[in-house]
Amino acid sequence: MSKTREIDREDGVMHTPPIVPRQAWEAARERLLVKEKAHTRAGDALAAERRRMPWMEVEKDYRFEGPEGTGSLADLFEGRRQLIVYRAFFEPGVFGWPDNACRGCSFVADQVAHLAHLHARDTTLAYVSRAPQADIARLKARMGWTMPWYTLTDSFDADFGVDLWHGHNVFIRAGERIFRTYFINVRGDEALGTTWQFLDATPLGRQESWEDSPEGYPQTPPYTWWNWHDRYEPQASPDPAWVAVSDAGVASFRAETGEQP
Repeated sequence: MSKTREIDREDGVMHTPPIVPRQAWEAARERLLVKEKAHTRAGDALAAERRRMPWMEVEKDYRFEGPEGTGSLADLFEGRRQLIVYRAFFEPGVFGWPDNACRGCSFVADQVAHLAHLHARDTTLAYVSRAPQADIARLKARMGWTMPWYTLTDSFDADFGVDLWHGHNVFIRAGERIFRTYFINVRGDEALGTTWQFLDATPLGRQESWEDSPEGYPQTPPYTWWNWHDRYEPQASPDPAWVAVSDAGVASFRAETGEQP
């Protein structure tokens, strides 16, 4: 039997859902879990479709100012295969200038997970704005942000739909050629920040063997490539001890639920 649904607050009474005993709560949670799992699987299917999006070749020579001088779009990859570029609004005319970047863009920046995990999947995240490098360096130092952040010098923002609103553009590099593979902004943009959300937006995805990806895409077993963010080494093989632990965990989960974690 449910109890009172009113909880007193300093500013009035809050009308809550039913207050129930443990068994009823567990049953409600199981009913909701069915929908949540369907939501997760639908997200996996969308990511699989995203990996099959057509590519658009980038033909203009865009230039950016960085801490070490002028560079090209190719330089923003930092030698990696994939690139995610976020257009942050930090420049004259933006609310908060010159002390702060846009509140929304700053909120997004605060959510970014440690970049080492993206790098381990051959992916670079970079920010771009119209502010001069001196101002960007000052802002990053004060806010504790570590992502590479470049100054726009040409029509990159207008050409890629981020001249009036923030957004993430995704690129992949094949030799000397660069292709735009995806673009996300508005409500879709606000959720980005975890390593998984960023990788799901890329053409190669998480690069794990359970994913539905086109033939020939790079993939490794899930979990085994994970590492502490200060322990990744280029081209290093997964730690055999960690592989054994993660494989045992997957096997236990499958035995209990019959599903992939």
